[in-house]
Amino acid sequence: MSGENAILFDDVSKFYGEVLGVNRVHLRIGPGITGLVGPNGSGKTTLMNLMTGLVRPTAGSVSVLGLTPNDPERFFRTVGYCTQFDSFPRFVTGREFISFSLKLHGMSPSEVKLLTNEALDRVGMSEAADRKIAAYSKGMRQRIRLAQALAHRPPVLVLDEPLNGLDPMARVECMELFRRFAGDGLHVVISSHILHEVDRLCDRVILLSHGYVVAEGAIHGVREEVHDHPTQILVRCTNPSSLASRVFAQDSVVEAKIHDDGRGLLIRTRDAARFYLLLNRVVADGEVSVESVAPADDDVLSVYQYLIGGEGGAA
Repeated sequence: MSGENAILFDDVSKFYGEVLGVNRVHLRIGPGITGLVGPNGSGKTTLMNLMTGLVRPTAGSVSVLGLTPNDPERFFRTVGYCTQFDSFPRFVTGREFISFSLKLHGMSPSEVKLLTNEALDRVGMSEAADRKIAAYSKGMRQRIRLAQALAHRPPVLVLDEPLNGLDPMARVECMELFRRFAGDGLHVVISSHILHEVDRLCDRVILLSHGYVVAEGAIHGVREEVHDHPTQILVRCTNPSSLASRVFAQDSVVEAKIHDDGRGLLIRTRDAARFYLLLNRVVADGEVSVESVAPADDDVLSVYQYLIGGEGGAA
């Protein structure tokens, strides 16, 4: 992946006076959907502000598809940023809000009209476009911010809590929209505290704590790197007590607990591969019939809690 097709952080630190924003960050973010996860104060907003050119690093360098804010006209056409905060000019309609933004990019009147209608249609706001934003619901305001971020067709979208305020159907529709963006080759960076949606949506995650990147990559790969915490596996099966007696013979298994409904076994093991081999033998011998096998902690929340020692909640 060349620098022309990636968001690059090269030994980046950002301080606000004596307050640390992020420190010694090295990242290469490619096309697809990348999730930023961390509690308040972890550095997510600073990281997004750096990659959108809203702040400059104290040390190190940031480039987006080979561009830096030193070339502002090209740089800001490359990036679309949807913040989590409402900040609209008074008395404007949704259509006017997007049109004003496109005019600032130097678009011609015909381009402004075309791209405004396209953006409104993509987020399902065409019917409400000529109403005052002041009369919009929270979810509608979120959609119009998203429309403004993508209206100039940027190859990089940075979205801060983009699903906040949306009803369940709208959330599903927006998630599908983000997947289509990623399928078209866009770089989509999403900050979210709704961790099960991060699991479902993102190709990779960046986990932050106290201004440092503590882990990055595909969530399943990150989980495999957490060697100090046993993997939890839930096996739904018949005769779980028989399975429990077999798995306790492995010194890598630290716990085997029968599920409350009596039809499953929760395993905690330091060697998941070895456990799966044993499970295959038990099934082949006809001792149990397995309904399902699934990791019980192969998700963003569990991995993040492991990495930061259980402090706070990821937000």
